Amino acid sequence: MKTKTLKRDKVNVITLGCSKNIVDSENLITQLRGNDFEVVHDSEEDANIVIVNTCGFIDLAKEESVNTILEYAAVKQAGGIDKLFVTGCLSQRYKDDLEQEIPEVDAYFGTLELPGLLARLNADYKHELIGERWITTPQHFAYLKIAEGCNRTCSFCAIPLMRGGHVSRPIEELVKEAQSLARRGVKELMLIAQELTYYGLDLYKKRELPRLLEALADVEGIEWIRLHYAYPSKFPREIFEVMATRPEICNYLDMPLQHANNAVLDRMRRQITREETVELVEYARQQIPDIAIRTTMLVGFPGETEAEFEDLCNFVREMRFDRLGVFQYSHEEDTRAYDLEDDVPAEVKAGRANRLMEIQQEISLEKNQAKIGRELRVLFDRKEGEYFIGRTESDSPEVDNEVLVPAAKHYVRVGDFARIRITEATEYDLYGEPV
Repeated sequence: MKTKTLKRDKVNVITLGCSKNIVDSENLITQLRGNDFEVVHDSEEDANIVIVNTCGFIDLAKEESVNTILEYAAVKQAGGIDKLFVTGCLSQRYKDDLEQEIPEVDAYFGTLELPGLLARLNADYKHELIGERWITTPQHFAYLKIAEGCNRTCSFCAIPLMRGGHVSRPIEELVKEAQSLARRGVKELMLIAQELTYYGLDLYKKRELPRLLEALADVEGIEWIRLHYAYPSKFPREIFEVMATRPEICNYLDMPLQHANNAVLDRMRRQITREETVELVEYARQQIPDIAIRTTMLVGFPGETEAEFEDLCNFVREMRFDRLGVFQYSHEEDTRAYDLEDDVPAEVKAGRANRLMEIQQEISLEKNQAKIGRELRVLFDRKEGEYFIGRTESDSPEVDNEVLVPAAKHYVRVGDFARIRITEATEYDLYGEPV
């Protein structure tokens, strides 16, 4: 007598949005694999269950998330998949609306509802897997989320609505996870949170990012530790002491400033002035002369005048940041800024973003050309087309400059460091050859 073989469930996890969502997806995948599911990530492979991890940060991100859900809802209706689940920030914020608008989804879950999502799949939440994260990035680097949520009061930001208040992870737990990652070949950790510099205030009643950095720098195998998303107000300056004394801490700081005009900063509720920002940046450069500072700016905030925008442009020219990105203001309901009139036209926002990036392109080109002839330590991420592609200590994956080495002439090992002499430079790329 023949018996029918039940087809094993296969899950495709689709990740949208920022690196914090990547970590959430990695934790989800770890739990599913621990429950003997076959799991793929952002894959074209056939899978009968799809989980979309959404972003709800700004209009463009929300649109991408909704379109992705609709795409897989259509696939489900056509019989291409059996189950469709949605999680993440968009689901956290707009769950009720989404349930009505896209009922084809089997269930929606918020940012902190991983156990509930697993239960819907008849899977157990395994506490013993905490810290044993499966990574979706190349094996030599990984993101390490040190805290969840945010206690800041920025008037434009909906993150606290989607992620809740700030909750730090204990140092011991983070060290254990870093050790696990290092054993699997990770050499670079990108520390992420909604706000790094607040770390420890809830757990230890004081800012403990410097102590965490010291502990992580002691983890054998970790050679680079990179700081992302640091808030400038009340910045714990002991960080620079650790950066100066521990070679594992990259001379790199991602510190979103958002604006430089005091009136706009006040309307944004950023709790810092232009003068205080300048003093902090100058102090950082005095303590770490070769520090690379990445920042982001927000243009088109309600009431932003041409004069206020010019003030921001002049600030960028004066400060000469190593890396800079620009967002256009998105009018988010339930934020404090939503009570203000979104009075900067879309075309003006776009024009200002382009003008600011043109200023930064000139700065970036000058800074890159100054590196021609220098020898830099480069970590190689991949081979793509005719080049091996890597990054210097001044560059984080996806968002920063890259170093290209022609594969026809030279060989470097992906996942390893190499000394590279820079021979050419463009606005966002360096070209070089192994020393």
